[in-house]
Amino acid sequence: MRNAMTHGPDAPEAGSDVPAGRRGGAFWRRPATWRRGAVAALVLLLPAAAPAVPTAGAATPRAPQAAAPDCSEEYRITHKLPNGTEWQMCYRNNDYAGLVLEDISYRPKGANSAVPVLNSARLGQIHVPYDDGGIEYYDVTDISLGTSPVSLKEKDCPGGTRRPVKVGGEAYDAVCVTQQPRGFAHFGNSWDVGEENGRNDSAQGDDLVVYTIHSAGYYYYITQWNFSDDGTITAKEGATGNLSPGDFDASDKQGWPIGKGSRDRATSHQHNIFWRLDFQTDASRPARIQQYDTNRSGTGEGGYPAQETTRKNVTKETSGNSDQHRWWRVSGTAGKNGDGHTRSWELVHSNSARYTGRKFTSKDVYFTQYKKCEKFPNHNRRWDANCSKDIVAATDGEQLKHPIVWVNVGFHHIARDEDQTPMPVHWQGFQLSPRDVTDMSPLTPERLRKPQYNGDPFD
Repeated sequence: MRNAMTHGPDAPEAGSDVPAGRRGGAFWRRPATWRRGAVAALVLLLPAAAPAVPTAGAATPRAPQAAAPDCSEEYRITHKLPNGTEWQMCYRNNDYAGLVLEDISYRPKGANSAVPVLNSARLGQIHVPYDDGGIEYYDVTDISLGTSPVSLKEKDCPGGTRRPVKVGGEAYDAVCVTQQPRGFAHFGNSWDVGEENGRNDSAQGDDLVVYTIHSAGYYYYITQWNFSDDGTITAKEGATGNLSPGDFDASDKQGWPIGKGSRDRATSHQHNIFWRLDFQTDASRPARIQQYDTNRSGTGEGGYPAQETTRKNVTKETSGNSDQHRWWRVSGTAGKNGDGHTRSWELVHSNSARYTGRKFTSKDVYFTQYKKCEKFPNHNRRWDANCSKDIVAATDGEQLKHPIVWVNVGFHHIARDEDQTPMPVHWQGFQLSPRDVTDMSPLTPERLRKPQYNGDPFD
């Protein structure tokens, strides 16, 4: 197992890297005897503010175009999916956060140029407290997760290419870039084509998939990003490996019985994972954030319950939970789609197991004004004594001119017999869902790109 003292020569991440040469928390990997429960995975939805690109044949106001990714060819990813959608970005490994993606841009089928989506996207923290109150871990800032990349074998990256990262002068084929089918993209009826049942609008979709694996004690974290042909970005964090054998202790009566009888019990624990997102919506600053809430508004004319959705502009630092039909979107200040609507990216949170044992994990999302020292949702004072203690202290109502979006997803892991070696992957994550980025889906068949089909395919 690699030693966390190894320090990588990564170039600083614009506005989000940790000062070189300084290591926070423990300078060594946890010994194998440390108790540790199985890591969970992540599946989340969050706000994104990316500019929409016109679909084929649509006339739209000219918007800022994406510049070429600012990295060498070795660390550049450019991939065109079967439907013609193209994604482009840079990647690197950070000693703490692991995989960092930068200069992410999206060019839908039919668009003349790509537009910016994200300046950077990465993990912020992996916080793992145990139910018995005996220990908690911070896998990003305490053990420097990014210093333990795993070199992937060919079978670990099916159909793809393994790309390099360097840590402490040592090279690893640790990044997989591949393409995977994502299932149905759409399914519809159109009775004017004469086929049986009138159906021929069925299509399967594809993803560009980028991922790395890092070790943490008995666990392995899979940091994965899926970039879909319809413009959706999905962030996933998976955990696999082994339940710590040192954690099998029935004397404290904590946890779930594993194996024969009730002699061994794996202590239940929480996984709180943060992502840090710096949007580059239409390459404009400031990005605009809006919050939408839907609530019961009375009874409609038909005698049925009526609901109303309200919008609030988020102009100052704040935090919130995704309860009661609430969601957020991020938009730029320039560029509209072919229908004249502002391009944006929507955040839809998964309403995870919110952990209230620590204040900084008590909210689903935080919007903070960019500050150079605020690298993580906590522990920033290890590198700068004048920095905010944690994300709670940082969210103090300052005007949002360069917003950073922090998404927090919790998972309560109560182990089961099936989690015995090797433990199946647990997944959690989020999506950046395009909202009005294009005037129609990039997957819409060309013959349906007609005004009469905007609402009724049977006309």
